[in-house]
Amino acid sequence: MNTKSAFLKMVLFTLLSGTSFAQQTHWRFDFGAEKGLKGYVHVLPETSFESNGQYGFDFGSVVQAVKYSGKKAFPGSGIKSKKPFYFSAAVPEGNYRVTLTMGDANDATASTVKAESRRLMLAEVKTKQGEFVTKTFIVNIKNRNIAAGQMVALKPRELTKLDWDDKLTLEFDGHTVLKTMELTKVDDQITVFLAGNSTVVNQDDEPWASWGQMIPRFFKPGVAIANHAESGLTLGSFIGSRRLSKILSIMKPGDYLFIEFGHNDQKEKGAHDGAYQSYTERLKTFVAETRKKGGIPVIVTSTSRRSFDQEGKIQNTLGDFPDAARKVAAAENVALIDLNAMTTSLFNAMGEVQSKKAFVHYPANRYPGQDKALADNTHFNPFGAYEIARCVVLGIQQQKLGLVKYLINDLPTFDPAQPDDPMSWRWPESPKSSLIKPDGN
Repeated sequence: MNTKSAFLKMVLFTLLSGTSFAQQTHWRFDFGAEKGLKGYVHVLPETSFESNGQYGFDFGSVVQAVKYSGKKAFPGSGIKSKKPFYFSAAVPEGNYRVTLTMGDANDATASTVKAESRRLMLAEVKTKQGEFVTKTFIVNIKNRNIAAGQMVALKPRELTKLDWDDKLTLEFDGHTVLKTMELTKVDDQITVFLAGNSTVVNQDDEPWASWGQMIPRFFKPGVAIANHAESGLTLGSFIGSRRLSKILSIMKPGDYLFIEFGHNDQKEKGAHDGAYQSYTERLKTFVAETRKKGGIPVIVTSTSRRSFDQEGKIQNTLGDFPDAARKVAAAENVALIDLNAMTTSLFNAMGEVQSKKAFVHYPANRYPGQDKALADNTHFNPFGAYEIARCVVLGIQQQKLGLVKYLINDLPTFDPAQPDDPMSWRWPESPKSSLIKPDGN
């Protein structure tokens, strides 16, 4: 199949999202060459989603069977690959509890698991030779459909994003040996909806990343992260593309809406635009509409850009927008996560040179087809996105939100003024990369 045909097939697949034949909400898979567990769908290494249409290895993944011996609790075999591999299952919209059994009787393993558009779910889960572990996390699956036949107005670049298709896709990186997988739709999770721009969205391709795709790693089951952000959006275009309507159509009482805008709003120059005019009014609309649904709004100030003054300190490039967000939060009695202040502290602590390691700054030839250096002072790489997600988690703790009890048990303390060492941080890169900047700046 040529590239154009594959693209058209994907677009059609996306447009039919929510109306596909696949409505199964519970899957149990057992992997490998030999059938193992009773009551599980046996998945052979050659089972592909493209040929099956309901489940299978995806995007050309090549895996091989790993035989186990002497493990009565894990009969049969598992699978592994020399490269990152993908597995997909067709499911309808909703929150899914994903339970994985991983490990190898013959070797030690180290697994990083991402979901959909590179959402970090598990980071470097290690097992010793002969050890098996079971890990559980929650993945949100969304589609474009809204009530009364309306749909979210996606940008062309979103039509091929894994976040918007009608299947659940997991990416396995590092030295993963996968034995079993169980997917179950669950309706009892608190859903944290994210509304924002390119600093929040799940970025599909290396080396781009945002905090919204890193934050799932910090939550236990009980919370689902539903990221509806998209690059280039303002509060107004988020509403105009019916993304707020989509969120409100599926929001339950007790769910949250985190709202971070400003980078693109500051470029709107109409007579009624500005931090204390349309921006303030629209923020209040987000707050009011969320509360009507019984939801809990949280205002997040915009991440700082990497812009240093002559004294080597971060300077404000966002004008009055962070201040306006703070004022709305105070006036409306809304929890505020002051990400602008925290990222200013973070980048100051890193310094002008070291802070490049948090942004998309790479020399030429780092990625395929890259004949020029990449130098972007707004958009983050995976390390920067991870650090900012840690800032958001710190904000959740400082605001004493009800979400605190769902944070992972082994959560380390964090201070933006003392960032992690980028040289000791590990991120197995996904196969796809792009030199195209996300919309917005």
